[in-house]
Amino acid sequence: MPVFTDKDYKLFSKLGPRAVYGQSLLRLAEKNPQVVALSADLGSSSGLERFRITYPNRFFDVGIAEQNLVGISAGLAKEGYIPFASSFAPFITMRAAEQVRMNLGYMHLNVKLVAIGSGLSMGFLGNSHFGLEDLAIMRSIPDLVVLSPSDGLEIVKCVEAVSEFSGPVFIRLTGQPNMPIVYDHDYEFTIGKSVLLRQGSELALIATGSMVSLAIEVASELDKLGISTEVINMHTIKPIDTGALMNLGQRSIPIVTIEEHSIIGGLGSAISDYFSDSQTVTKILRIALPDQFGPTGEYSFLLDYHGLTTNKIITKILDSGLLT
Repeated sequence: MPVFTDKDYKLFSKLGPRAVYGQSLLRLAEKNPQVVALSADLGSSSGLERFRITYPNRFFDVGIAEQNLVGISAGLAKEGYIPFASSFAPFITMRAAEQVRMNLGYMHLNVKLVAIGSGLSMGFLGNSHFGLEDLAIMRSIPDLVVLSPSDGLEIVKCVEAVSEFSGPVFIRLTGQPNMPIVYDHDYEFTIGKSVLLRQGSELALIATGSMVSLAIEVASELDKLGISTEVINMHTIKPIDTGALMNLGQRSIPIVTIEEHSIIGGLGSAISDYFSDSQTVTKILRIALPDQFGPTGEYSFLLDYHGLTTNKIITKILDSGLLT
């Protein structure tokens, strides 16, 4: 893993998730000749243009055919390659769901799926391109690891980690260019282990992906109101970090989950599943996108419309009775 500087963190933020993913894969390919990249007619959109030019024999564009994308990736994995396959979130998870289930889940082939534009970040392209249900679908497939990095540095860490992990992985990329910086220093990224970003004693915010930076802002404002607030980055949705959840349960701390995903089947559901099977009674407030289709518009407008802003989240928390 290279040593990063303040300049790198700022560049990652400016470039946004797709470009950082492309740069990370390019760097990885320099070290590992088994790494190959695949795209469903979205090479530039996936940040893979430099990869395509640098390694033309290791880049495969299958066209607008996500089912073939997964099938070809599975074949390459069968031959010992490490394929990273990318497309828009709803297409790579829904259109190719059967292929993901059989080739990755059932056959346990070493394919890394990368969903670009998850959540609401596709903006004006609308509901056909929004990735609102991808976590729910991918979580339901046995043996599939599900990751959701929070910022540029974590995307780099994520790509490095999954390249060394033997097994199928789904990476969910949320947010846009000029995304907030969560990590301004290096740290240890481990698949399946969350990161404690801020300690607190009265409330725990558990967030993933683009919502981690927002959770930090919410915690800062709640601290000003005298509410000691903990923040946990749950970058791995499956397998969920049961150790961190057990710790919160033993401390009887109310939990708020924050995610840019449907209220059904995402981070909040995964955490609720854990506590429903445990012997601990824990108060949980889930903040997510509603179980309905919404409007089309700019990313910032959509986040505000769905209540995924600092002030609206604080209001939900204070009005929920969670702290009484």
